[in-house]
Amino acid sequence: MRRIDGPVEFRGGGFAPIESFWAAGATLIGLLALWQLGCSAGVIPTLFLPAPVNIAVELWHLAISGELWKHLSASLLRLAIGWSLGTVFGIGVGLAVGLWSALRSPGMAVVSALFPIPKIALVPLFIIWFGIGEGSKIATLGFGVFFPTVIATAGGVDNVPRSLIRMGQSFGLSTGAIVRKIVLPGALPAILSGFRVTASIAIVLLVAAEMIGAERGIGAFVLSAGNLYDTDALMAGIVVLSALGLVVAWIIGLLERRLLGWR
Repeated sequence: MRRIDGPVEFRGGGFAPIESFWAAGATLIGLLALWQLGCSAGVIPTLFLPAPVNIAVELWHLAISGELWKHLSASLLRLAIGWSLGTVFGIGVGLAVGLWSALRSPGMAVVSALFPIPKIALVPLFIIWFGIGEGSKIATLGFGVFFPTVIATAGGVDNVPRSLIRMGQSFGLSTGAIVRKIVLPGALPAILSGFRVTASIAIVLLVAAEMIGAERGIGAFVLSAGNLYDTDALMAGIVVLSALGLVVAWIIGLLERRLLGWR
Protein backbone atom coordinates (compact mmCIF):
# COMPACT_ATOMS: atom_id res chain seq x y z
CA MET A 1 0.00 0.00 0.00
CA ARG A 2 1.33 3.40 -1.03
CA ARG A 3 1.99 5.76 1.82
CA ILE A 4 0.48 9.24 1.55
CA ASP A 5 2.50 12.11 2.97
CA GLY A 6 0.94 15.51 3.42
CA PRO A 7 -2.66 16.65 3.06
CA VAL A 8 -5.04 14.67 0.86
CA GLU A 9 -6.66 16.55 -2.01
CA PHE A 10 -10.36 17.20 -1.49
CA ARG A 11 -12.28 15.34 -4.21
CA GLY A 12 -15.87 15.72 -3.03
CA GLY A 13 -16.78 19.01 -4.62
CA GLY A 14 -19.33 17.46 -6.94
CA PHE A 15 -20.43 18.95 -10.24
CA ALA A 16 -20.74 22.68 -9.61
CA PRO A 17 -20.14 24.60 -12.85
CA ILE A 18 -19.35 28.28 -12.38
CA GLU A 19 -20.77 30.87 -14.75
CA SER A 20 -18.35 33.42 -16.17
CA PHE A 21 -19.72 36.71 -17.45
CA TRP A 22 -16.45 37.48 -19.26
CA ALA A 23 -16.39 34.11 -21.05
CA ALA A 24 -19.99 34.57 -22.22
CA GLY A 25 -19.31 38.13 -23.39
CA ALA A 26 -16.11 37.15 -25.18
CA THR A 27 -17.94 34.36 -27.01
CA LEU A 28 -20.66 36.68 -28.29
CA ILE A 29 -18.16 39.38 -29.29
CA GLY A 30 -16.04 36.80 -31.10
CA LEU A 31 -19.03 35.52 -33.07
CA LEU A 32 -20.03 39.06 -34.02
CA ALA A 33 -16.46 39.82 -35.13
CA LEU A 34 -16.38 36.71 -37.35
CA TRP A 35 -19.77 37.66 -38.78
CA GLN A 36 -18.57 41.19 -39.59
CA LEU A 37 -15.34 39.90 -41.15
CA GLY A 38 -17.30 37.45 -43.29
CA CYS A 39 -19.57 40.21 -44.58
CA SER A 40 -16.66 42.60 -45.20
CA ALA A 41 -14.73 39.92 -47.10
CA GLY A 42 -17.74 39.05 -49.23
CA VAL A 43 -17.96 35.51 -47.91
CA ILE A 44 -21.41 36.25 -46.44
CA PRO A 45 -23.72 38.02 -48.93
CA THR A 46 -25.12 41.08 -47.18
CA LEU A 47 -28.26 40.89 -49.32
CA PHE A 48 -29.36 37.84 -47.34
CA LEU A 49 -27.54 38.45 -44.04
CA PRO A 50 -26.64 42.08 -43.26
CA ALA A 51 -23.45 42.90 -41.42
CA PRO A 52 -23.69 43.61 -37.68
CA VAL A 53 -22.66 47.24 -38.30
CA ASN A 54 -25.58 47.74 -40.69
CA ILE A 55 -27.98 46.18 -38.20
CA ALA A 56 -26.65 48.44 -35.44
CA VAL A 57 -27.16 51.50 -37.65
CA GLU A 58 -30.72 50.39 -38.41
CA LEU A 59 -31.41 49.89 -34.71
CA TRP A 60 -30.10 53.38 -33.99
CA HIS A 61 -32.37 54.90 -36.63
CA LEU A 62 -35.37 52.99 -35.27
CA ALA A 63 -34.56 54.11 -31.72
CA ILE A 64 -34.17 57.82 -32.46
CA SER A 65 -37.25 57.86 -34.69
CA GLY A 66 -39.38 56.29 -31.94
CA GLU A 67 -40.48 53.40 -34.15
CA LEU A 68 -38.64 50.85 -32.01
CA TRP A 69 -40.24 51.98 -28.74
CA LYS A 70 -43.71 52.01 -30.26
CA HIS A 71 -43.47 48.35 -31.25
CA LEU A 72 -41.47 47.25 -28.20
CA SER A 73 -43.86 48.80 -25.68
CA ALA A 74 -46.84 47.03 -27.28
CA SER A 75 -45.02 43.69 -27.20
CA LEU A 76 -43.85 44.11 -23.60
CA LEU A 77 -47.37 44.90 -22.40
CA ARG A 78 -48.81 41.81 -24.10
CA LEU A 79 -45.95 39.66 -22.82
CA ALA A 80 -46.33 40.86 -19.23
CA ILE A 81 -50.10 40.37 -19.10
CA GLY A 82 -50.22 37.03 -20.95
CA TRP A 83 -47.28 35.48 -19.10
CA SER A 84 -48.52 36.68 -15.71
CA LEU A 85 -52.02 35.30 -16.22
CA GLY A 86 -50.76 31.93 -17.45
CA THR A 87 -48.25 31.72 -14.60
CA VAL A 88 -50.67 32.61 -11.80
CA PHE A 89 -53.34 30.15 -12.93
CA GLY A 90 -50.71 27.51 -13.77
CA ILE A 91 -49.15 27.66 -10.30
CA GLY A 92 -52.58 27.48 -8.69
CA VAL A 93 -53.67 24.44 -10.69
CA GLY A 94 -50.24 22.82 -10.32
CA LEU A 95 -50.43 23.12 -6.53
CA ALA A 96 -53.97 21.73 -6.55
CA VAL A 97 -53.17 18.64 -8.60
CA GLY A 98 -49.93 18.13 -6.70
CA LEU A 99 -51.56 18.19 -3.26
CA TRP A 100 -55.07 16.74 -3.56
CA SER A 101 -55.83 13.28 -4.90
CA ALA A 102 -59.37 14.23 -5.95
CA LEU A 103 -57.95 16.71 -8.46
CA ARG A 104 -54.83 14.79 -9.46
CA SER A 105 -56.14 12.40 -12.10
CA PRO A 106 -58.79 14.68 -13.67
CA GLY A 107 -56.45 17.68 -13.74
CA MET A 108 -53.45 15.85 -15.20
CA ALA A 109 -55.70 14.13 -17.76
CA VAL A 110 -56.84 17.50 -19.11
CA VAL A 111 -53.30 18.90 -19.05
CA SER A 112 -51.87 15.83 -20.80
CA ALA A 113 -54.55 16.02 -23.49
CA LEU A 114 -54.18 19.75 -24.25
CA PHE A 115 -50.48 20.34 -23.64
CA PRO A 116 -49.20 18.67 -26.86
CA ILE A 117 -51.42 20.86 -29.06
CA PRO A 118 -49.27 23.48 -30.87
CA LYS A 119 -50.52 26.73 -29.41
CA ILE A 120 -49.71 28.64 -32.61
CA ALA A 121 -52.35 26.53 -34.36
CA LEU A 122 -54.92 27.86 -31.91
CA VAL A 123 -54.35 31.52 -32.79
CA PRO A 124 -57.14 31.57 -35.46
CA LEU A 125 -59.51 29.96 -32.97
CA PHE A 126 -58.68 32.57 -30.32
CA ILE A 127 -59.29 35.30 -32.89
CA ILE A 128 -62.77 33.86 -33.49
CA TRP A 129 -63.42 33.71 -29.74
CA PHE A 130 -61.81 36.95 -28.56
CA GLY A 131 -61.60 39.05 -31.70
CA ILE A 132 -58.64 40.42 -33.64
CA GLY A 133 -57.59 42.78 -30.84
CA GLU A 134 -55.57 42.30 -27.68
CA GLY A 135 -57.79 39.57 -26.23
CA SER A 136 -56.74 36.90 -28.73
CA LYS A 137 -53.04 37.69 -28.34
CA ILE A 138 -53.09 37.64 -24.54
CA ALA A 139 -55.16 34.44 -24.57
CA THR A 140 -52.59 32.79 -26.84
CA LEU A 141 -49.74 33.68 -24.47
CA GLY A 142 -51.65 32.73 -21.34
CA PHE A 143 -52.77 29.41 -22.79
CA GLY A 144 -49.25 28.56 -23.92
CA VAL A 145 -47.70 29.45 -20.55
CA PHE A 146 -50.39 27.76 -18.43
CA PHE A 147 -49.70 24.10 -19.20
CA PRO A 148 -45.89 24.05 -18.77
CA THR A 149 -46.35 25.94 -15.51
CA VAL A 150 -48.84 23.35 -14.24
CA ILE A 151 -46.44 20.51 -15.07
CA ALA A 152 -43.42 22.25 -13.50
CA THR A 153 -45.35 23.15 -10.35
CA ALA A 154 -46.87 19.70 -9.90
CA GLY A 155 -43.46 18.11 -10.41
CA GLY A 156 -41.94 20.45 -7.84
CA VAL A 157 -44.66 19.55 -5.32
CA ASP A 158 -44.04 15.84 -5.93
CA ASN A 159 -40.35 16.35 -5.12
CA VAL A 160 -41.05 17.93 -1.72
CA PRO A 161 -40.14 15.32 0.94
CA ARG A 162 -43.38 14.02 2.41
CA SER A 163 -41.63 13.62 5.74
CA LEU A 164 -41.51 17.42 6.02
CA ILE A 165 -45.24 17.66 5.31
CA ARG A 166 -46.03 14.96 7.89
CA MET A 167 -43.83 16.80 10.38
CA GLY A 168 -45.81 19.99 9.81
CA GLN A 169 -49.07 18.11 10.26
CA SER A 170 -47.81 16.53 13.48
CA PHE A 171 -47.06 20.01 14.85
CA GLY A 172 -50.61 21.07 14.11
CA LEU A 173 -49.92 23.44 11.19
CA SER A 174 -52.91 24.31 9.06
CA THR A 175 -53.08 23.31 5.42
CA GLY A 176 -52.42 26.88 4.34
CA ALA A 177 -49.37 27.14 6.58
CA ILE A 178 -47.98 23.85 5.28
CA VAL A 179 -48.41 24.98 1.68
CA ARG A 180 -46.90 28.40 2.40
CA LYS A 181 -44.00 27.35 4.62
CA ILE A 182 -43.11 23.86 3.35
CA VAL A 183 -44.57 23.03 -0.05
CA LEU A 184 -43.98 26.31 -1.87
CA PRO A 185 -40.32 26.73 -0.77
CA GLY A 186 -39.63 23.10 -1.65
CA ALA A 187 -41.28 23.38 -5.07
CA LEU A 188 -39.79 26.80 -5.85
CA PRO A 189 -36.66 25.51 -7.68
CA ALA A 190 -38.82 23.57 -10.14
CA ILE A 191 -41.23 26.49 -10.54
CA LEU A 192 -38.42 28.95 -11.32
CA SER A 193 -36.87 26.48 -13.77
CA GLY A 194 -40.26 26.33 -15.44
CA PHE A 195 -40.22 30.12 -15.70
CA ARG A 196 -37.24 29.89 -18.06
CA VAL A 197 -39.17 27.55 -20.34
CA THR A 198 -42.43 29.48 -20.24
CA ALA A 199 -40.69 32.82 -20.87
CA SER A 200 -39.21 31.45 -24.09
CA ILE A 201 -42.54 29.93 -25.10
CA ALA A 202 -44.28 33.24 -24.42
CA ILE A 203 -41.87 35.18 -26.66
CA VAL A 204 -42.34 32.69 -29.51
CA LEU A 205 -46.13 32.84 -29.19
CA LEU A 206 -46.01 36.63 -28.89
CA VAL A 207 -44.30 36.95 -32.26
CA ALA A 208 -46.69 34.46 -33.89
CA ALA A 209 -49.75 36.24 -32.51
CA GLU A 210 -48.49 39.67 -33.56
CA MET A 211 -47.87 38.45 -37.08
CA ILE A 212 -51.60 37.82 -37.41
CA GLY A 213 -53.61 41.00 -37.38
CA ALA A 214 -51.45 43.33 -35.28
CA GLU A 215 -50.46 46.86 -36.27
CA ARG A 216 -47.89 47.26 -33.48
CA GLY A 217 -45.44 44.85 -31.92
CA ILE A 218 -42.07 43.35 -32.74
CA GLY A 219 -43.73 40.44 -34.54
CA ALA A 220 -45.73 42.79 -36.76
CA PHE A 221 -42.59 44.84 -37.42
CA VAL A 222 -40.58 41.75 -38.44
CA LEU A 223 -43.38 40.57 -40.72
CA SER A 224 -43.65 43.99 -42.37
CA ALA A 225 -39.87 44.20 -42.90
CA GLY A 226 -39.84 40.72 -44.42
CA ASN A 227 -42.65 41.57 -46.83
CA LEU A 228 -40.63 44.61 -47.97
CA TYR A 229 -37.39 42.57 -48.22
CA ASP A 230 -35.81 45.06 -45.83
CA THR A 231 -33.26 42.67 -44.34
CA ASP A 232 -31.60 45.35 -42.20
CA ALA A 233 -34.88 46.11 -40.41
CA LEU A 234 -35.76 42.40 -40.31
CA MET A 235 -32.51 41.49 -38.55
CA ALA A 236 -32.87 44.52 -36.26
CA GLY A 237 -36.22 43.14 -35.10
CA ILE A 238 -34.68 39.71 -34.54
CA VAL A 239 -31.87 41.28 -32.50
CA VAL A 240 -34.47 43.03 -30.33
CA LEU A 241 -36.21 39.70 -29.72
CA SER A 242 -32.89 38.10 -28.81
CA ALA A 243 -32.11 40.95 -26.40
CA LEU A 244 -35.58 40.59 -24.90
CA GLY A 245 -34.94 36.90 -24.27
CA LEU A 246 -31.58 37.67 -22.64
CA VAL A 247 -33.12 40.30 -20.36
CA VAL A 248 -35.91 37.94 -19.29
CA ALA A 249 -33.37 35.17 -18.60
CA TRP A 250 -31.29 37.61 -16.53
CA ILE A 251 -34.33 38.63 -14.47
CA ILE A 252 -35.23 34.99 -13.81
CA GLY A 253 -31.62 34.26 -12.83
CA LEU A 254 -31.76 37.19 -10.41
CA LEU A 255 -34.94 35.78 -8.89
CA GLU A 256 -33.29 32.39 -8.49
CA ARG A 257 -30.32 33.90 -6.68
CA ARG A 258 -32.56 35.93 -4.39
CA LEU A 259 -35.18 33.27 -3.62
CA LEU A 260 -33.00 30.15 -3.63
CA GLY A 261 -30.05 31.42 -1.63
CA TRP A 262 -30.85 28.83 1.04
CA ARG A 263 -29.86 25.89 -1.20
